[in-house]
Amino acid sequence: MDRRPLVAILTLGCKLNLADSEEIARGLQAAGFDTVDHVCEADAFVVNTCSVTHVADAKSRRLVRSVRRLSPEAKVTVTGCFPRSAGEAAAMELGADLVVGTRDFDKAELVRFLAAQFTAGRPQPPIVAPTQQRPTGSTHARAFVKAQEGCNDVCAFCIVPQTRGREESRSIERVAAEVQAAVESGAREVVITGTQLGAWGRDLGEPLKPHDLIAGVLERTDVARVRFSSLQPQDISPELLGLWQDPRLMPHFHLALQSGSDEVLGRMRRRYSAREFVLAAERIRAASPDAAITTDVIAGFPGETDRQFEETLALCREVGFARLHSFPYSQRSRTAAARMPDQAPPGVVKERMGLLAALDDELSAAFRSRFLGTTRAVLWETGQPFEGGERWFGHTDNYIAVYTRGAAARNQLTPVFLGALYDGGVLGGCPSEEA
Repeated sequence: MDRRPLVAILTLGCKLNLADSEEIARGLQAAGFDTVDHVCEADAFVVNTCSVTHVADAKSRRLVRSVRRLSPEAKVTVTGCFPRSAGEAAAMELGADLVVGTRDFDKAELVRFLAAQFTAGRPQPPIVAPTQQRPTGSTHARAFVKAQEGCNDVCAFCIVPQTRGREESRSIERVAAEVQAAVESGAREVVITGTQLGAWGRDLGEPLKPHDLIAGVLERTDVARVRFSSLQPQDISPELLGLWQDPRLMPHFHLALQSGSDEVLGRMRRRYSAREFVLAAERIRAASPDAAITTDVIAGFPGETDRQFEETLALCREVGFARLHSFPYSQRSRTAAARMPDQAPPGVVKERMGLLAALDDELSAAFRSRFLGTTRAVLWETGQPFEGGERWFGHTDNYIAVYTRGAAARNQLTPVFLGALYDGGVLGGCPSEEA
């Protein structure tokens, strides 16, 4: 093979999976491969799977089968949570040639396997260790960097501790090095992510907390924008919020609520009360008045009454979320919730999902409307043909989706006038100069 072999890396699920896929891509590129992140006629495929729900399992199975049918001769490797949930044999039966986990040594094994298949007899660059990953060049505006893996919590509905394993934090030096590598490869924004980011530092030699990690990244890098992925109310400390005085930290906090009822939170084994959640949101607003607070809510958890669901709706209105991501509860094998009595009928779950979707529309529009008539910096991410011209899409610092027909360009950061609500975001005036 005279050309560099091509690997398509296909990712399902969460931001953590995106970070893992970017690490795999860097390792493969350093080993002599070209990579893409979409389905095509590639020489090999990496399918990074999700298993958070039965629906996610089904999507993972379909994707592995589809790439095997598309390219019968291609090498197919499977990673992510599905093999840990369904078993390695299940992934192999779908057509995988190799199944690996999510830890660093697993990624190295994947790179070695594909290198042995495609580069035998050719000079090979050294496989780059995760702590030494070199910039490879990127057209993506946003990069994902993993700071932490695994979860020691035992939420009743969640299988992730079984698929991701115990908590393991990466050092400040390593995370900062990967952030800087992403910057040098062209990313203007980096999302720091993990299974349980609020747990970062608990397993390290000295007691450290998430604010130590963020401060270390800001001190050691010249990244233009940093987003710190999902947290929980107990993680929102004065030390953490004090760092948001640095304009490089984006005013966007994702706090997973799951339920606004203390009774339901107790059955879920969440480690906060509804009141503690509201107080955390108030602390964020006091420190960063323009911040977007987004959340996750589960509809129809076992035993959830109409009154308890109404408590969730009331809390969502009180907090005024910028976005409300709702998920229907479905029984997940090997979780405590699957064995609980009073499983909600599908019709009840569907009705509650509809109410949450309507509330999301209401709250999202209210948040976006606050900023109409103002100018905010937008990082442009994608452009596409639109009505005889080109439409561009990007996000403000507080994660409002912005569309424009102006002369934008991918990975440019420009000041934009926010003019009117549009398609879940806002219409922006023509960007003019670098922000």
